[in-house]
Amino acid sequence: MPIRAIREFIRYEAAAGVLLFATATVAIILANTALAPIYGHLLDVPLAISVGAHGLAKPLLLWINDGLMAVFFLLVGLEIKREFIEGQLSTARQALLPFVGAVGGMALPAGIYIYFNFGHDPLALNGWAIPAATDIAFALGILALVGSRAPLSLKVLLTAIAILDDLAAIIIIAVFYTDQLSLEAVEGALLCMVGLIVLSRLGVERIAAYVLFGVALWVFVLKIGVHATLAGVLVALAIPMRSRADRERSPLKELEHDLHPWVAYGIIPLFAFANAGVSFAGVTPSSLLEPVPLGIAAGLFLGKQLGVFLPILVAIRLGLAEKPEGATWLQIYGVAALCGVGFTMSLFIGSLAFENPADDQSFAAPIRLGVLSGSILSGLLGYFLVRFGAAISSRSVRFDH
Repeated sequence: MPIRAIREFIRYEAAAGVLLFATATVAIILANTALAPIYGHLLDVPLAISVGAHGLAKPLLLWINDGLMAVFFLLVGLEIKREFIEGQLSTARQALLPFVGAVGGMALPAGIYIYFNFGHDPLALNGWAIPAATDIAFALGILALVGSRAPLSLKVLLTAIAILDDLAAIIIIAVFYTDQLSLEAVEGALLCMVGLIVLSRLGVERIAAYVLFGVALWVFVLKIGVHATLAGVLVALAIPMRSRADRERSPLKELEHDLHPWVAYGIIPLFAFANAGVSFAGVTPSSLLEPVPLGIAAGLFLGKQLGVFLPILVAIRLGLAEKPEGATWLQIYGVAALCGVGFTMSLFIGSLAFENPADDQSFAAPIRLGVLSGSILSGLLGYFLVRFGAAISSRSVRFDH
């Protein structure tokens, strides 16, 4: 992946992180003031799309979570495909460091959450994947505040870990957070997938053709019971990486470039606005010690930093991968801590874990309390370590010897 492309990607994500923080803050304020009823009614506004006798009717909140987030996952799918073909994940040696960090950074937080919730409410165990997610926009936004003190190699490492994290989140959503399959819609979905494969094999470059099949696939996937955002990933995998007529041109990169500002500055902040706002009436500091918020916060803050850093440390010490150029060990640990900024992705998985309205009401505040506290602590620690890690590490931490 060219340095110019990396810098552009990071610039978008860093700015989006600031906007995310602003919209989430507004949502929390609205949900905890006299404007709370207006905020709630806005998200409940019914919207319907119909063609003849067929149609979809959902409140605004679900159009955002099921519809706009499919576009977000389309972008994620494009990024994953690009990285595996020619980016930071294109060779085994390049992919090893972020891979082991991503695996450890998902397994340990999930284990911590299960530890705190096992033997309590069985329903709470559905949220095991909530602390396993990383919000790339927020994490890179915080890293951008460090400025030149953070070498580019750290930003590349964080980006690669977050992309693999997103890939794992897609698999988790598909396997663990789907309803019972509706066989009536399976045939339509398969036909759409065949259509996408044919377009890709023929080298069709008009994005509109893929969008047409993608919209139909989204509807069928929604009807099947698998979360509809997965349609975005399937469409992304079909987009050609190279033009057959001009090998210097990449339809995939062009679409990724066009989508990135819309997702970074529109879809993700809107999702944050719609999902971060929850009333904390009756919530006290002791509420954080309840199993669900404690499991999420501990998973994000402790599980992420240890789960990401320790496998990376072992891989580098064994000579299986190279240490990020220009980075100290404390700065690498700081990046591991930044992976604990779950926010958007953690909230999204939380919304899938407890989709039943009654369950969602009882778990909404604990989930947000855990996500916000764990993400804030991770962000502060990560910022401090990356910013001052070079000076501190020169005198105190010597993993290289």
